[in-house]
Amino acid sequence: MTVNEDAFTNWKTREEIAESMIPIIGKLHRERDVTVLLHSRSLVNRSVVSLLKIHRFARQIAGEELSVTETMPFLQALTTLDLGPAQIDIGMLAATYRSDGHGLSVAEFTAEAVAGATGANKIERREPRDVVLYGFGRIGRLVARLLIEKAGSGNGLRLRAIVVRRAAGQDLVKRASLLRRDSIHGQFQGTITVDEANSRIVANGNEIKVIYSDDPASLDYTEHGIKDAILIDNTGRWRDREGLSQHLRPGIAKVVLTAPGKGDVPNIVHGVNHDTIKPDEQILSCASCTTNAIVPPLKAMDDEYGVLRGHVETVHSFTNDQNLLDNYHASDRRGRSAPLNMVITETGAASAVAKALPDLDAKITGSSIRVPVPDVSIAILNLQLGRETTREDVLDYLRNVSLTSPLKRQIDFISAPDAVSSDFIGSRHASIVDAGATKVEGDNAILYLWYDNEFGYSCQVIRVVQHVSGVEYPTYPAPAP
Repeated sequence: MTVNEDAFTNWKTREEIAESMIPIIGKLHRERDVTVLLHSRSLVNRSVVSLLKIHRFARQIAGEELSVTETMPFLQALTTLDLGPAQIDIGMLAATYRSDGHGLSVAEFTAEAVAGATGANKIERREPRDVVLYGFGRIGRLVARLLIEKAGSGNGLRLRAIVVRRAAGQDLVKRASLLRRDSIHGQFQGTITVDEANSRIVANGNEIKVIYSDDPASLDYTEHGIKDAILIDNTGRWRDREGLSQHLRPGIAKVVLTAPGKGDVPNIVHGVNHDTIKPDEQILSCASCTTNAIVPPLKAMDDEYGVLRGHVETVHSFTNDQNLLDNYHASDRRGRSAPLNMVITETGAASAVAKALPDLDAKITGSSIRVPVPDVSIAILNLQLGRETTREDVLDYLRNVSLTSPLKRQIDFISAPDAVSSDFIGSRHASIVDAGATKVEGDNAILYLWYDNEFGYSCQVIRVVQHVSGVEYPTYPAPAP
């Protein structure tokens, strides 16, 4: 047999194993509310090739490829346990077992590593929490996709309604079409039908009421069977407590804003300060996409090296508030054509750092340039550190942060030398450290942080909503402190 035939045989073997993983992953998700991960990437509803690619991607962060032949035994071991709701990372299980399995069998090691999610220790599956989307633009539709995706177990969060202003023509049909197809993020994974008689969109069996209104203060959500819901305001029209309080209508318990909050509205970056949310807080903000991109790595660097001061320059994809062609705009430069120009503009991300990281003494400044790409941005974080270090030390540290720390869902790491912005469309992390571009000299470190300013940010929003709703399930093995 030739070498090529050996490689092909190996591929077919791994393909067969990946095929057998899919029903196990699906059953764990549907019946036990267990989400199987591989290095923080969900394996739920993945294709065979996607599963194999995620395993191969592990070499970018862990230094070597994981094989399905290594992870499959851990997945099989999970099926023998009395599991409760949890997120279980079989990539971490395999990597930890490989480094030191304590002489245990795979089954014994797995049972010990996830003991907090089994038997008497497991948490009970919770009743679904109603969610309402106020606004259905770019972020609203991506949040809707994520909510529908995560409704597979029938628990957790349940998208009940969307509130929009009625437009002319076939409003419902057109909004469903925008959810079904996206020029950047691709096709919706599933089926969508329109029930015009009842003003509903049915997506993968989720019946979503479309409510038409121009005034949040006029709504009574209990009329639609909605109760104790979390409302996600995607419009950005109101950013202070007074304006957002209009949403606290019958049926709505909490309001989450997908834009920087003003005044005393808490700005939350999941992974950094979500544990500061008070149980009785009814209104909060998820800050901006750029704030979510820079705050986790900034915290990581401050924890290890100390940060004396810094500057962040964001090279940001254009957004809907810019003009397609030159035309009047309230801002000085945003009236110039977005797809034809680089546009210098302001960013509030640097000043927002103080809200998310109040213990950070460093002064952080910031500026931004909008560029002619429709999605994915990069933040260049230039830091003066509290001590001298080396590039190798910083990269080893950030790689470990992305793999094992409590920030592993926020910070990703890539060492591919040819990576470009479009490679990160669909990334679920708040930011991705580009190892090849990182520069360190003495006490100065410059980090290049990619981020999908649409989808990655939407994932952060969902994490905050899961936390405040009480359906953010623990992850095993537990991240290192």
